[in-house]
Amino acid sequence: MSHPDVTPFFDPDTNTISYVVKDPASSACAVVDSVLDLDYAAGRIGHASADAIIAHIRARGLTLEWLIETHVHADHLSAAPYIQQALGGQIGIGANITVVQDTFGKVFNEGTEWRRDGSEFDRLFQDGDHYMIGTMRATALLTPGHTPACMTHVVGDAAFVGDTLFMPDGGTARADFPGGDARVLFRSIHRVLALPPETRLFMCHDYGPNGRAIAWETTVAEERANNIHIRDGVTEDEFVTMREKRDATLSMPRLIIPSIQVNMKAGKLPPAGPDGKRYLKVPLDLL
Repeated sequence: MSHPDVTPFFDPDTNTISYVVKDPASSACAVVDSVLDLDYAAGRIGHASADAIIAHIRARGLTLEWLIETHVHADHLSAAPYIQQALGGQIGIGANITVVQDTFGKVFNEGTEWRRDGSEFDRLFQDGDHYMIGTMRATALLTPGHTPACMTHVVGDAAFVGDTLFMPDGGTARADFPGGDARVLFRSIHRVLALPPETRLFMCHDYGPNGRAIAWETTVAEERANNIHIRDGVTEDEFVTMREKRDATLSMPRLIIPSIQVNMKAGKLPPAGPDGKRYLKVPLDLL
């Protein structure tokens, strides 16, 4: 089994961890869940987070083969098109992106001219699909529940779980977004926890519960023993009751409106209007 070199990049504004995943046997790499900076109050885009990843890849002479989105993020904009323009590579996401596009195409009043077929992405992964990062074989596992398009990407002894799981003291993802389902999430997480106990799990977010330092790597064994929401012994009904009660207390993510309308189109920003400027929509009373 391969042991990829994993370099994390933490974005403190959105508490997101992006990753460069390198094949130790070649110069090939992938980027998982990149971040485009957004000053929402000013409506201003920035590239510092993405530029740090680009600089890392260039400094090491790596070849970028994939830009992986574990799901349609609701808390940050994807920098995949920006990084792709600089370094190449293919942008990939789960095939259920079409479900998300159909749901949120209505929310954002995209109109019938938008095809909602996932064609903005270079690759739509079906459950169990394989792809190569250099000499390493990666597998995309469908793990919905947080969103319909969530996938966990397993690369050798490493798995990138997106928002499905948090660190053991952080619990699990919410399941109350459109298309989310706590019962489905429970079953998806157990699919991840069925991987070998020593499998390294890499989180997409961490919020430092109880003031601890930010962390992003754990193992299947640690999650099964200690996850506060879904450790071994927690039943499906217990989890669903907990998750639904907890989700009812949560507010919408700060950047959900700009994030989803951009990320459901592979991170592509809106085209300029007749005045040469770009605009995002704010749907009222729909989320």
